[in-house]
Amino acid sequence: MAKDNATEAEQTASASRLIDERVQELADWRGKTLAHVRALIKQAEPEVVEEWKWRGVPVWSRDGIICTGETYKSVVKLTFAKGASLEDPSRLFNSSLEGNTRRAIDISENEEIDGEALKALVRAAAALNAVSKKKPRKS
Repeated sequence: MAKDNATEAEQTASASRLIDERVQELADWRGKTLAHVRALIKQAEPEVVEEWKWRGVPVWSRDGIICTGETYKSVVKLTFAKGASLEDPSRLFNSSLEGNTRRAIDISENEEIDGEALKALVRAAAALNAVSKKKPRKS
């Protein structure tokens, strides 16, 4: 988040504007894909907070990071911060499978994503963050 005294609402509005700009500047299948998954994330978790981190990465959070939306030449990558802890019955995760924490979904051009399965993952990630937030940390 911004290091100035902007309110959380102002920071979220600024991040949302930056994500809008990223979608527009891509102006190809990656922009359309990013806009589509963004809409699905917001449908799944209406209270999601949009952030802009690490010099230009869209981030969706609720009680912690749910996922990031990176764009590369050949894929749009949704990386779930705690993906290894999530059930994935539809097998959307197809990248970063070897790690102990994160899991990712690489979406290629002309690839359809199962919107209901993605929304289920987003809801599960938000629920996991909420549970994790309530647990007291060990010293």
